[in-house]
Amino acid sequence: MRIAQVAPLAESVPPSLYGGTERVVSWLTEELVRLGHDVTLFASGDSRTAARLHASVPKALRLQPHIVDHSVYNGILLGDVADRAEEFDVIHSHLDVVGMPLLRSLAAPTLHTLHGRLDLDDLKPFYERFPDEPLVSISDHQRLHLPVDVNWAGTVLHGLPEDELPFRAEPDGYLAFLGRISPEKRPDRAIEIAARSGIPLKIAAKVDRVDREYWETMIEPLIRHHRGLVEYVGEVGGRDKADFLGGASALLFPIDWPEPFGLVMIEAMACGTPVLAWRNGSAPEVLEDDVTGVLVEEMSGALAAVERVLRIDRQGVRAAFEKRFSARRMAEEYVRLYERLVGMRDRAPDDVAGATRLGVGEAPGTVHLAE
Repeated sequence: MRIAQVAPLAESVPPSLYGGTERVVSWLTEELVRLGHDVTLFASGDSRTAARLHASVPKALRLQPHIVDHSVYNGILLGDVADRAEEFDVIHSHLDVVGMPLLRSLAAPTLHTLHGRLDLDDLKPFYERFPDEPLVSISDHQRLHLPVDVNWAGTVLHGLPEDELPFRAEPDGYLAFLGRISPEKRPDRAIEIAARSGIPLKIAAKVDRVDREYWETMIEPLIRHHRGLVEYVGEVGGRDKADFLGGASALLFPIDWPEPFGLVMIEAMACGTPVLAWRNGSAPEVLEDDVTGVLVEEMSGALAAVERVLRIDRQGVRAAFEKRFSARRMAEEYVRLYERLVGMRDRAPDDVAGATRLGVGEAPGTVHLAE
């Protein structure tokens, strides 16, 4: 099958440091190539892939501080895809709403994976305007916040290569927080858990410009106050990430928002590291209580669960990861969606508009497009 993967330009594919969507696009692209498909990746020129690379910009936009308006370069990207659309059997966009009005008019059918949050009011009129575009959610919970009758093609949980992050049987005895420094990620909760449990905490995180004030007024002072117990190590990637997650006795995932997926949870699981998470967003779909982590609802529960999560068998965490979250499983589920979409290409428009809808809670990867 001839497949186009369309990635955001903010980061390279894969990203050098932080960048969840671009990382997933990379894992999916490489696995599709291994499965024998003819794949073209539309991304920044500093991306690395076994697929054909179409570089719409020389390097990731985040690494070019002189660039202010990313929409200009997204326009270039979409123009590149449009120019080559007839070369593909299917186009898979990872741009969320960006470009959907254009991509729906191209010769090749387009599938859209929604990687972001869907609880924003501005999204409702957009999806009401384009209700028939085939959409993929990355968790069933993600869908609950889009109160619009849209064309859900399926839910495909993320997966990563089994050799991406090595299993580590013996950790170094610290708690870990990995992600962004932002109010919804609640690094303050992670610091409180460390302070009240007496277990060291290492924070590896990106600070976006929009969150700079939160960092400077809320989090940085807390880290200074607990110097010696809490350490900020900055952004990590590659081998450093493997060492960071593998060395942790547990990952703290104290989110306070409807997380669409939470990639760091399965990255930790790949290392054998259990996760202590708030029961928000997708966490209950990703974690299994006392198998891969512990789910809590408030701080008192989190403090009571610290010793419990530290007793979870790390070999069992790794086994659960291999069973549920491999890149091969993710790629095979997407291929089934591609095949169904391609099979509909020659159907009459009325058939497409009458596609059935997939109910929340059905098996990930289930296809709901019209038979």
